[in-house]
Amino acid sequence: MTLLLVRAAHAAATAGGPWPRFPAPSGSGPLKRKYARSASKDVKSEMHRYKRGTAKSGPGGKGGKVRSRKQAIAIGLSKARKAGKKVPRKKAS
Repeated sequence: MTLLLVRAAHAAATAGGPWPRFPAPSGSGPLKRKYARSASKDVKSEMHRYKRGTAKSGPGGKGGKVRSRKQAIAIGLSKARKAGKKVPRKKAS
């Protein structure tokens, strides 16, 4: 009997599928993406270069080797921005 109640509750909770897992704020409509899907591909390829040890920083790769994950992610996002993809602006430091 309790197993049936658990299954019924689970079915009701997951009726809409796995997304959106977190509901949008009331009255705001569907959630918008902050980053383009293709921007994540740029970051992924830059992380791949970083892991292989071939990622370079600076114009033309003259700044030396990329030494941190954060630096590799920043370079990937910068390349996505230059390509005109949807990426938020850098925060002013």
